[in-house]
Amino acid sequence: MHRLFVAIPLPEPVKDRLEQFQAGLAGARWVPRENMHLTLRFIGAVAGDQAEDIDTELATVRAPPFPVTLEGAGTFPGRGKPRSLWAGVAANGALAELKGRVDRALARAGCEPDQRKYTAHVTLARLKGTRRESVADFAARAAPAIPIGFDVATFVLYSSFLASSGAIYTPEATYPLAGP
Repeated sequence: MHRLFVAIPLPEPVKDRLEQFQAGLAGARWVPRENMHLTLRFIGAVAGDQAEDIDTELATVRAPPFPVTLEGAGTFPGRGKPRSLWAGVAANGALAELKGRVDRALARAGCEPDQRKYTAHVTLARLKGTRRESVADFAARAAPAIPIGFDVATFVLYSSFLASSGAIYTPEATYPLAGP
């Protein structure tokens, strides 16, 4: 079984900027720079033959390259005890279109639709025992400094292995954006 997800990789200068925010919050386990990405779709565990079908279908996705801007900060869940801290993504029609095309490709590969509402974001930290007020103060301080733009030219199918030290993400296939 392969545990898979589809994401946009972040350029190194974007990771550099995001790492600047990764300090000063009690209870935060910061995401290592090699794991930073903008998730399009979490797939979950699939058998090897379905992983091949997923790769084949994702290779058919066509979309032009486009710019994205990271802005703001927040937490999941929105209410109750916060479990993760993230940098948000400015509303972006091209990103929404790519997400839709990826979802349709995954449906053709036999993946069930994702029932969760999609919120484009980059996870900065996992939180444990962090007070909501502390996270809100941190997000308010970080948010004005976060606007970070970059161009999206590819998306990637990643596998994820859960180790005792944390998740290990491996790029399995990269898909270039080109054309309508």
